[in-house]
Amino acid sequence: MSSNPTVLAVATGGGEGSHASSRHCDSGRPWPLGATLRDGGVNFAIFSSIAEKVELCLFDAAGDAEVARIALPRRSDNIWHGFVPGLAAGARYGIRVHGPYDPDSGPRCNPAKLLIDPYARALDRPLRGAAWQYAYGLESGKRDLKPNAEDNAQHAARCVVVDPAFDWGDDRPPATALARSVFYEVHVKGFTQQLEAVPEQLRGTFAGMASDAAIAHLKRIGVTAVELLPVQAFNDERRLVDLGLGNYWGYNTIGFFAPDARYCAQQGIDEFKQMVKALHAAGIEVILDVVYNHTAEGNHLGPTLCFKGIDNGAYYRLTEDRRHYIDYTGTGNTLDTSHPATLRLVLDSLRYWVEEMHVDGFRFDLAPAIARDAAGAFDHRAPFLSAVAQDPVLCRVKLIAEPWDIGENGYQVGGFPVGWAEWNGRYRDTVRDFWRSSEGVLRDFAARLCGSADIYAPSGRPPSASVNCVTVHDGFTLNDLVSYDEKSNDANAEENRDGESHNRSWNCGAEGATSDAEVLALRERQKRNFLATLLVSRGVPLLLAGDELGRTQGGNNNAYCQDNPVSWIDWERARDHEALTGFVQALVGLRNALPVLRQDSWLSGVENEHGVRDIGWFSVWGQDMTQDEWDDPAVRCIAALLDGRCCSEPGPSVLLAFNASTDDATFTLPPQAEGCQPWQLRVDTARGHFSADAGEAVDAGGQLTLQSHSMAVLVQPVV
Repeated sequence: MSSNPTVLAVATGGGEGSHASSRHCDSGRPWPLGATLRDGGVNFAIFSSIAEKVELCLFDAAGDAEVARIALPRRSDNIWHGFVPGLAAGARYGIRVHGPYDPDSGPRCNPAKLLIDPYARALDRPLRGAAWQYAYGLESGKRDLKPNAEDNAQHAARCVVVDPAFDWGDDRPPATALARSVFYEVHVKGFTQQLEAVPEQLRGTFAGMASDAAIAHLKRIGVTAVELLPVQAFNDERRLVDLGLGNYWGYNTIGFFAPDARYCAQQGIDEFKQMVKALHAAGIEVILDVVYNHTAEGNHLGPTLCFKGIDNGAYYRLTEDRRHYIDYTGTGNTLDTSHPATLRLVLDSLRYWVEEMHVDGFRFDLAPAIARDAAGAFDHRAPFLSAVAQDPVLCRVKLIAEPWDIGENGYQVGGFPVGWAEWNGRYRDTVRDFWRSSEGVLRDFAARLCGSADIYAPSGRPPSASVNCVTVHDGFTLNDLVSYDEKSNDANAEENRDGESHNRSWNCGAEGATSDAEVLALRERQKRNFLATLLVSRGVPLLLAGDELGRTQGGNNNAYCQDNPVSWIDWERARDHEALTGFVQALVGLRNALPVLRQDSWLSGVENEHGVRDIGWFSVWGQDMTQDEWDDPAVRCIAALLDGRCCSEPGPSVLLAFNASTDDATFTLPPQAEGCQPWQLRVDTARGHFSADAGEAVDAGGQLTLQSHSMAVLVQPVV
C-alpha cells in the first residue's frame, strides 16, 4: 500500500442531496481491472491511455447522492488505480475521465459525464429512459465538435461493488457433447412473463428462469442447453425511448461483466448464479448470446456512457479521419478487438462468465466483426481467434459464431476455425426452400441433412460444427413462417421497412389468421416437417423458444422492440398446441435413442468391406438416385437410408422419406438389410403420427404413401 495517500474534498454537483466530502485513497494496485474487494476496502483500476486524470465518484447507499469524488492517485502502464479503505460490497460508484476532447483526432473525454466502469460487475438500474438525453458528450444532437458540459450524474446508472462469494455447492457443468446437444434459444423475460405457475414477482427474471415450472418444460421437451438472448447490461436506443418502445432483445450491450438489472428480481448477480446452478442440477447447460462486436454508444452522434469517454481510439475502430466510426455491425460502431486493451476486456469478460458465473459457452453475435485483424480483414489468425484458441479456460467451453457481419467479406459461414461451431444460415435457407417446393434445391437439401460436409469438412471440422436452425429470434416464428408470405412490422414504427423481406416463407394458401380447415391442416403439417427435419439432421439442432407451443408474433419478423405480448410466450395459447409440444418431445427422444441420427462423423455413401453403405439415397421407386434425378429441378421426393451398422455406436438403421411436392407420393422401400426386421413407421408428419415403440410395420420392398408436404421416419432394428 502506498505511503502517499490522496485525500480530496469535493463539491460534487451530483444533484439535490449531494454534498462535499473527503475520503482517504492509497495508490492500490493496477490489477485486476475494475472494483475488487480486498484488505478491508476496495481497489479500483481503470485503463485509459489518454486520460490526464481519472476520478472515482462515490454515491450513497440509494445511489441518489454523490458523497465523494476521488482522483485515482497512480498510473501504471496506462492503468489508473487507487485503494479506498472502508468501502464494502454494495458501494455505488462511477468514473469521470479528464483528458482531450478532440473528435478530429479521436479522443472524446468529457468529465461532465459520469461513466460506467468497463469492468463493473453490476449496475444498480437498467440503462433506459431519462438517462439518454443527459448522456451525450457533445454539444447537441447535430454536432460533436464541442463537448456538452451538462452533468449527467443525476440520471446515469451507478456501478456496484460486488462480493463474488457464492455457495456453488456441488455444481458441475453438464458438459454435454455438441453432437448430443439440443439447443433452445430463449429470452429470459419472454419465457416466463406470462407463465402462471411462476410467482408473479419472479416472472421475466433469472429467478423465473430457474423456477420449477420453467425447468419442467425444458426437461419435458429434452433440451440440453438454453441459449439466452443477451443478458449483459444494455441500453435502449434513443429512437425507441422517444417512441415509448425499448430494446427487447438486448443487442445493445454496454456492461460486459454485469447481468442486466431488469432481469434481477432482487438478488443481483447471485440470482444469475442461482439460475445457472438450478439449470445445471437439471442437466441443462447455459449458453450466453454475447455482443462484443459493438456497444450502445452508437456513432459519433451517440451518447457517452463508457468506452467513448474513457479511450475512444483504443476501444473503437475509427475511420481514417478519426472523427467517425467504422461500422461492420450496422449499429454505428465496432469494437476494436485488435487493440490489446479491448482484446483484454473481451477475454477477461468471457473468462469471468465461465469461472465466476459458471456458464457453459457463448454464441457470438456478428462474430466476424470481432475476428478481424488490425487492417479490418477477417482472419483465422486475428488477435481474438488466436487468443481464444490458446486460452486454457475458453478453449474448453462451447464457442458458437453467428458467422456474418455487414463488412467486406463478412459472410463467413464455414469460415471459422477448428473448435468453433456456427449458426448455419445455409441450412435454414435450404430447408425452408425445400418445404415450400422450390425448384433445384434437392442436392443442397441432402447436404444440409447430412451435416453440411461441403461447408465444414474442408477445414477439418465435424458435423457438430453446424448449428442447424429453421427459425431464430431474428425473423418469423415457426407458426408465422407457415402463415405469412409478407412481414407485418408496422408496430415497430418504421413503416414496415425493417426486417428481412425475403423470408422463404409460405402461408399455405391464406395470409395470416384463417378459419380455413384445409389451410390450417397444411400449416400444422409444415410445422411438423420443419421440426422433424431439424431433429433428424446431423449437426446440432437449435429450437426457437415457443415454436413447440405455436407461438406467433402476428407476422412481425423483427420484434426487437416489442417488450410486450407480441414477443412473450403465450402459455394460454400453448394449451391449444399440446400435440405439437408432445411431437417435439417425442422427436428429441427418438434422436437420443438412435445413434445414427447424432453421429459426429461424415457420411461417405461408399460401400465398406462388408458391402454396407453408411448412407444411400433412393428415389420413390426404391432405386438408387440417378444423376438425372439429382439434376432434375422438378424432383421433390427423396429417401435416405442411414445404416446403423456403420456407426461407432451401432444401432438401428433409419429411413427418412421426404415428399415436398404438391401431390401424394408412393415410395417403394429399399431392400431389407440381411438380418434386419421389417421397417417400423415411427413418424408420419401428415398424420401427426408418432409411435414411441414399434410402429406400423412395412416390409422392405413394400410401399408407403406420403401425403403432399409430409415426411416419414422409419426404423429397422437389427436382430
